[in-house]
Amino acid sequence: MSGVSLALRQIGYENRAFWRNPPAAFFTFAFPLLFMVIFNVLFGADAAGFFTPAIMVFGVIAATYTNLAMTVTIARDEGILKRIRGTPLPPWAYLAGRIGHAVVIGFLLVVIVAGFGALVYRVDVPWGALPAMLVVLVVASATFSALGLAVSGLIPNSDAAPAIVNATILPVLFISDVFVQMESAPEWLDTLSHLLPVRHVANAMMELYATGGAAGVPWTEVGVITLWGVIGMLGALRFFSWEPRR
Repeated sequence: MSGVSLALRQIGYENRAFWRNPPAAFFTFAFPLLFMVIFNVLFGADAAGFFTPAIMVFGVIAATYTNLAMTVTIARDEGILKRIRGTPLPPWAYLAGRIGHAVVIGFLLVVIVAGFGALVYRVDVPWGALPAMLVVLVVASATFSALGLAVSGLIPNSDAAPAIVNATILPVLFISDVFVQMESAPEWLDTLSHLLPVRHVANAMMELYATGGAAGVPWTEVGVITLWGVIGMLGALRFFSWEPRR
């Protein structure tokens, strides 16, 4: 069996394991919707046009960066990664399975949030922008998967994973036009957010929702996201570990 076939089978295994834990699966999808409802209650239903694409961005990042950084660290500390290297399954196929599963969940979250926004808040789905959105989401998923693997190599143990992962992503979400609009933010904070990938994913999705994809793929934003993907990949190659740290 080829490595690609093994990777696809691993994606299937990860998906089955995910759905066999209904409470975890439920809250994976309910959590972003809960955020969406809370923000629309706080800021008014008129803000739904902003928060629908914003929560899509949050969902993709949660499914890739947050999920991979935490679960891979736990698997490393439990010795699962070390044992995988002793099996016929190529290590890259195992990681591809993890990443593929994360991307599947991320795309499901995007579909659910878009549908929820359309049904509950009457936020029109920009059908003409779907090809451009697909490009943005694929590049963003790859980038945050790479960053998640890189950060997992810097986490000393699984007990520290939630604190470190949340500390590295939540502040960035707040300053990147995801949880709050940055219209009145200090200039230095706005400049800082533009140096980070989350802001560019958010900008791309906001633009596509606002224009219906009339301008096509926002290549400038995609280029910055891709650059961060390269940084994440280099970081993963440098810091990722198959061996427990303790």
